[in-house]
Amino acid sequence: MFIDYYELLEISPNANSETIERIFRYFAMRYHPDNRDTGDESRFSEIVEAHNTLKDPVKRAQYDIHYKDHLGLRRELTEQASDAKGLERDIVIQAKLLSLLYVKRRQDVNNPGIGDEELERLSGCPREHLEFHLWYLKAKGWIARIENGMFAITVEGVDRANSENRRDAATTRLLNHAN
Repeated sequence: MFIDYYELLEISPNANSETIERIFRYFAMRYHPDNRDTGDESRFSEIVEAHNTLKDPVKRAQYDIHYKDHLGLRRELTEQASDAKGLERDIVIQAKLLSLLYVKRRQDVNNPGIGDEELERLSGCPREHLEFHLWYLKAKGWIARIENGMFAITVEGVDRANSENRRDAATTRLLNHAN
């Protein structure tokens, strides 16, 4: 797991060596295990590790490469989190998966399962994205793996699919009535 040493020491990535030393001494005194009021052994160890990395120019240069990669991942995460269309697509995919499993269960109540690859093909969702949706639907209790390893909709999933269809139908009726 990546640890942001700059954040840990509460300094800028542009901080010079004097600043790093000054801040390190301050935090080292504050979190040293011998300090009865504010001592924290794990925090002290983190501070020492950050200091040892950032004070050495070679280690700091290597760390800064990872730091920039980490910043790129955080930026990408932030962009995706602010993309409302991404959330809307997820809702559509989850509804589609529930619908597929609903129809399969309705067609053959004794053989209600659909395999991972078939779900991927039918939903048009690549496996790496499908895993998130399957995890979510399983965690909600709306789908489950059955004895043969396939996915099937649960009673809770049927209720969810029915409630979604009723809400969509009511919205459609309201919209049609307004025209």
